[in-house]
Amino acid sequence: MQKKAPNHIDRHIGSRVRARRTMLGMSQELLADALGLTFQQVQKYEKGMNRIGASRLLQIAGILDVSIEFFFEGLPGLRAGGFLGDSLWPSS
Repeated sequence: MQKKAPNHIDRHIGSRVRARRTMLGMSQELLADALGLTFQQVQKYEKGMNRIGASRLLQIAGILDVSIEFFFEGLPGLRAGGFLGDSLWPSS
């Protein structure tokens, strides 16, 4: 069975988590402890392999001292009402 590739939105959000965490000099272990997770789970979040739920993303924003919008900044196709076009969502 072939592994599913990470969604580009999940990868973007994960990269923003990683960028902010490293900007603060925080280790994956420290973030994981604050979230009550293993550092491996944080790794998966940062690589976009596991999707971050809304409540968890809000928790991460609080720990990293940023607004929730921080994680979406620079996301291609993002606009005030959502995303431009349907091409961002793969068809089933």
